[in-house]
Amino acid sequence: MGTEQYHEPPAELSAETRTFARMCTNLTEEAEAIGWYEQRISLEPDPAARAIMENSLGEEFKHFCMELEYLFRATPKWGLIARGILFRDGDIVDNGEAAEEAADAGTAATTEPPEPTPTGSVDGSLGIGSLKGTAS
Repeated sequence: MGTEQYHEPPAELSAETRTFARMCTNLTEEAEAIGWYEQRISLEPDPAARAIMENSLGEEFKHFCMELEYLFRATPKWGLIARGILFRDGDIVDNGEAAEEAADAGTAATTEPPEPTPTGSVDGSLGIGSLKGTAS
C-alpha cells in the first residue's frame, strides 16, 4: 500500500483520517489535472481535439467540486469558512478573515450567498430571454 499521502504511520491513523487524506490527495490530483488541461487547451490548434479536452476539463471541475464538498462536510469548520468566502462579492481576503473569525466563534458567516446556478446568475437565466412558447 502506498503511503505518500501520509505524514504519520498509516496503521496508527483512524479510518476517518485515512479517508480524509485520500480525499485531499484526490483533490490535489484534480487540481493538477485542471492546470494541465488549461495549458493543453490554450495551445491546441485542432478544434475537435480542443473540444474533447474542454469536455474532459469539465469532468475535472466536477470531480474537484465533489471532493471539496466531501471535505467540507467531513470538516465542519472548513465548511463554515468556505461558506463565508465562496460565491460572495467583496474582497476575498476580507471575506476570508471574517469567515475565519466567525468559524472560530462558532457562528456562521453573516449572510448566506445566493444559491449558485449553472450559469452563475442568481435567477438562473442566460440573459437571452425566455424560449417558452416558441414554436419548434
